[in-house]
Amino acid sequence: MQSNQMQALSGKELEYIADSISNEDLLIKQLAATAATTQNSAVRGICLQQMQSHNHHMDVLVQLLQQHQQYAPTQPQ
Repeated sequence: MQSNQMQALSGKELEYIADSISNEDLLIKQLAATAATTQNSAVRGICLQQMQSHNHHMDVLVQLLQQHQQYAPTQPQ
């Protein structure tokens, strides 16, 4: 098998990715709430920058799942 060939993700890996997506989502929501309520423009700017970063992280995690979807075992119907 070639080293760059994708393999199916294990259940534990899938759980880790799902937890990571959930954590990124929570951070985005907390940053949005802080940005919306702060009076400090510097803090608001940092929150918005961090939201973009965490949105990117979540996009990467979702793309990873989509790339591995074809390797997931199928369930008989």
